Amino acid sequence: MQPNIQNRTLLRLPQVLERFPVRKSKWWAGVKLGDYPQPIRLGSRCTMWRAEDIDQLIDEVSKCHG
Repeated sequence: MQPNIQNRTLLRLPQVLERFPVRKSKWWAGVKLGDYPQPIRLGSRCTMWRAEDIDQLIDEVSKCHG
């Protein structure tokens, strides 16, 4: 079975925060602590996250608060 193409998508921070609505400062603190997925750096000013990692985070949080 071929993986869903959406799971291969890379997201910029505004797109991440649309899916997982927290303040930008809280997001970066969570990344630093290891609570949120680590980014992929594509350049000095280009940071992105795998959509699959964000979806997994949302699922984990939903299970904890479900």
